Amino acid sequence: MSGTVTMYSTTWCGYCRRLKSQMDREGIAYTEVNIEQDPESAAFVEKANGGNQTVPTVLFPDGSTLTNPSLAQVKAKIGA
Repeated sequence: MSGTVTMYSTTWCGYCRRLKSQMDREGIAYTEVNIEQDPESAAFVEKANGGNQTVPTVLFPDGSTLTNPSLAQVKAKIGA
């Protein structure tokens, strides 16, 4: 699996840490972007979530996003 999934997160987000550890355990490659360090990413997350900076927000290769998805949702979306 390529790292074409992008996870928008923050350092303090427990849900982000949980999803990252689950994806690591399953061997799902991803790129992590900290929205507190990247204003453009924060704006993208706001747009995807009705004006809220809700993380984790996961961006998939087809351009769709899921907010605070379960591991099962991520796996289903990428066909794993």
